Amino acid sequence: MKSERIKLGFIAAGAMNIGGVLVFSRGLTNEVINQFDPIVMSNFGLLMIMVWGLAYLGTAFIQANVSWLAAAFAIEKLVYVIAWLMWIGHHSLADVYHQDLLAGLFYTIYGANDFVFMLFFLWVFMSQRRSKLADS
Repeated sequence: MKSERIKLGFIAAGAMNIGGVLVFSRGLTNEVINQFDPIVMSNFGLLMIMVWGLAYLGTAFIQANVSWLAAAFAIEKLVYVIAWLMWIGHHSLADVYHQDLLAGLFYTIYGANDFVFMLFFLWVFMSQRRSKLADS
């Protein structure tokens, strides 16, 4: 049985993906987010981030070892962290803040948020793999 801490971590990841996108994008109406990264953060991209959030929420309620699913989630978060680092290297947060406070906040925190949850998913993967190996 999965620990309560892991369950809450998956719920938090889902809530951040869904709630964060909805708040910062003003319900997918904040065009400034789309403007500054029209590929990754298009409305389609934001919708897909929320779909990932649904996957995290669903995983919270699986009563089994989810190590490989957590590994996939860690890789997914790594991709977003790399995208964010590349974005930060080529854009000015001041320009985003100048146009919209919520968009500026979004671009300021999304990479750090994804990094934290990447570490969480990696921890789940490693801890459940160790546990499974110990049981063998």
